[in-house]
Amino acid sequence: MPRKPTGRHPLMKPQPFSFSPFGRSVARVASAYKLKGQMPGSKFHSKNSPNTPGNGFVNHALEDGSEKSESSEEEGFEGVIQADFSFFDPKPDDFHGVKPLLGAYLDDKQWDLSGFVDLILSQITVGTVVKIENNEDDGLYSVVTALNLGRYKDHKCILEIKEFLLKVCQEKEVLENLRSFVVEQAHDVGLLVTQRVANLPPQLLPPLYDALFDEVSWATEDEPTEELRNSFRFKFYLLVSRIYKNKNANQERRPNSSSDEAIIYIKPEDEIFHKVLVPCSVPGLSVSLCVLSRLQRMRQLKNYRLVGLVMAMDANKVSTFRQLLKSLINEE
Repeated sequence: MPRKPTGRHPLMKPQPFSFSPFGRSVARVASAYKLKGQMPGSKFHSKNSPNTPGNGFVNHALEDGSEKSESSEEEGFEGVIQADFSFFDPKPDDFHGVKPLLGAYLDDKQWDLSGFVDLILSQITVGTVVKIENNEDDGLYSVVTALNLGRYKDHKCILEIKEFLLKVCQEKEVLENLRSFVVEQAHDVGLLVTQRVANLPPQLLPPLYDALFDEVSWATEDEPTEELRNSFRFKFYLLVSRIYKNKNANQERRPNSSSDEAIIYIKPEDEIFHKVLVPCSVPGLSVSLCVLSRLQRMRQLKNYRLVGLVMAMDANKVSTFRQLLKSLINEE
């Protein structure tokens, strides 16, 4: 009998957490994207349960008022851009929309990126792509999924991801731990892949991650075989991301302003993964990787260099992450 989705259980109340100035700036940007009406209990669906047709949608009224001049305030100008973002199951036709989002996933390494995209799109049980409602053919704005490293261990793209991570890991003392994590424990590890366009409204992040983790939970009960159900019973999630790291962060005295952040997180959720969840989940598996050469040439910040970051999170921390992410995005 098809299982109906149950109501959400109360999430564990997180400990007080002070976000960085950059994280707070992201929250302020998020506050500029106002929803018409109330988000809780309104039209939003975190995709649909396995026995419900259709796709979820989020109705956004994007207010272009984060940086108003004095003259515009006097005139009472208020610009609104209406956008209805929908969550869809991935499908093969999304190939040319997903591939550009993942183009720099392993920096400028030549690898089986096409095979990686095909693998993501073939797993429709768990995975989401974001498009504009009623305009599916006009661009793809985000993709999120979780791939079992053991289930797909023989795929060329997964082998190359593991090889890349082990090769460029700069912290030799944790190299063996990382190797054990992606090889011996691979069947317990979900590769958490989340890529999006830079200007995706931050308010979409909590429902997007909710959709992912809900689908993982559903898959452990609804997949047709025990083997497939077990493949979604993750004990850990592995994340590959990038951050801006202060070039002088390891020096006792810095010549620059004391207000310089040691790390600037490009994705706001990475600050939660890196600072809060990872240290208490998997010691020794928050690893800075090599300088990302191609992106380093393309995008630079003064006194910072762009580096890769691989992190591991205990799956038991998912509910805490979801609550902290909502707190960050809703912070005013």
